[in-house]
Amino acid sequence: MTNPEVAIFMLCLFIFLVLLGFPIAFTLLAMGVAFGYYAYYTEGSIETWSDVFSNQIFYLLNQNTYSVMENDTLVAIPLFLFMGYVVERASIVDRLFTSLNMAARNLPGSMAIAALLTCAVFSTASGIVGAVVTLMGLLAYPAMASANYRKDFAAGVICAGGTLGILIPPSIMLIVYAAIAELSPLRLYAAAVFPGMLLAGMYIVYVIIRVYLNPSIAPKPEHNPNITRGQIYWNLITSFVPLTLLIMLVLGSILGGLATPAEAAAMGAMGGLVLAVLYRALTWTKLKESVFLTAKATAMVCWLFVGSWTFASVFSYLGGHDLISEWVLAMELEPWQFLVLAQLIIFLLGWPLEWSEILIIFVPIFLPMLDAFGVNPYFFAMLVALNLQTSFLTPPMAMSAYYLKGVLKDQIELMDIFKGILPYLGIVIFCMVLMYAFPGIALWLPDYLFGEYMP
Repeated sequence: MTNPEVAIFMLCLFIFLVLLGFPIAFTLLAMGVAFGYYAYYTEGSIETWSDVFSNQIFYLLNQNTYSVMENDTLVAIPLFLFMGYVVERASIVDRLFTSLNMAARNLPGSMAIAALLTCAVFSTASGIVGAVVTLMGLLAYPAMASANYRKDFAAGVICAGGTLGILIPPSIMLIVYAAIAELSPLRLYAAAVFPGMLLAGMYIVYVIIRVYLNPSIAPKPEHNPNITRGQIYWNLITSFVPLTLLIMLVLGSILGGLATPAEAAAMGAMGGLVLAVLYRALTWTKLKESVFLTAKATAMVCWLFVGSWTFASVFSYLGGHDLISEWVLAMELEPWQFLVLAQLIIFLLGWPLEWSEILIIFVPIFLPMLDAFGVNPYFFAMLVALNLQTSFLTPPMAMSAYYLKGVLKDQIELMDIFKGILPYLGIVIFCMVLMYAFPGIALWLPDYLFGEYMP
């Protein structure tokens, strides 16, 4: 039953309910079933009570649930999550931040730089923005506050750094994107390496320049004569090097074609356990906590998939995807205009929605149009990946700000956090413009490793 008007109403109602605070996964599921029942209903199909459940929507829901469970690519998600939670619970991140802070002590805004580097490294091991922002809010913010860093500046560093994990490989978001768009996760990882490094580097450069111009926002720490250069090097080697090597080993095995994302994730999970044992930080309690948090986060992601796929299937069946595609194609846009329009829509959707709903529901609307506009799907994926950074940084629904406010409570006002993250929002947009001007930032490495992409 094609009914585009109902599809658009379904979409608007979903966004409205999300803004009211309803759980996203179960809202998607409930609306998918409710509107799907209408879409698949045929007159006279219900003669007895048992016929009520003979509607095709229930078969679709069952198939989507089974598809999520049997998807080999998605197996990597709980393994990467477990790796991140083990690293977090074993206090390896604490050591990493302390050693990086000591190593960068002569740079302007040294503590902020250490926080950004720690966020970047830990984000790649975790992939969950909430976990990174929460942990760094408990670890780095008090240290910066004690050093008389300005509150909004310290908060912006943590919020921006915490979002890097959805871009820098091995990213869970890229695994999800590969499953949705039917692209190679290996190529996506390769395409994300330089954009991720570029964005993290631009954050650090911004911090250095801003503190250099206004030292009062991040006073230089007092020199501790008891700390020798040898101690700094030793702390850096024993904390930064092992975790970085583990991440490079995981990513290298994927890019080198030696392992699938799931196999590399399993290796990463085992490596996280080994590091925790070597640091003598692995206890039965911490292991149980890591397993519980992994199961909890994985269940959330899986229900989001089931709900989003059911919602998207019904939306498409009602003609919603076709209506939007026809509207965009009828505008006879140039390729650059199409890219700007698509990214603007995704940017605006980042206000009420998280990256998972945007990817699963809205990105498939644009994917069929890429061939018509001659856009490389991997280049488009990197624009989307950069753009999704803004979904966590755009007030008033900047989730990273709420994560940080949740752990700091009365230590900082929400408006101060919003004020602190706005410059990083501008940096993300500038990075997108830069990558559009120089597509090789995203496409050179995958083309070099796997050959030029052929549609």
